[in-house]
Amino acid sequence: MANDKDPLKQLKHLTQLRNQLQEIQRQVESEVSVGIPHGSTVLGSPFFKGFLAGYVVAKLRSSAVVGMILGTVTGMYVAQNYQVPNIEKTFKEYMNNVKKAPK
Repeated sequence: MANDKDPLKQLKHLTQLRNQLQEIQRQVESEVSVGIPHGSTVLGSPFFKGFLAGYVVAKLRSSAVVGMILGTVTGMYVAQNYQVPNIEKTFKEYMNNVKKAPK
């Protein structure tokens, strides 16, 4: 019980907690600056959605390079300015529903 009230030990614990919080804050800030929403991966980023849109446009057009560039720019614009669904979250929910479905 005496160790619980030791001010030096409590200060060390508080310092460790502060360092952990600062590390979490740095991670969140780096994810936000990259464009990845918190709690998500690259699959949920606007860049990936734009790239995916570019790939689809490239498949539809004969010029793959122009299609990829046009589609990527269009997808990034749409992902940043409109409510585009989170592909990763939707896919995970679908897979969970498939696993839970009765056989």
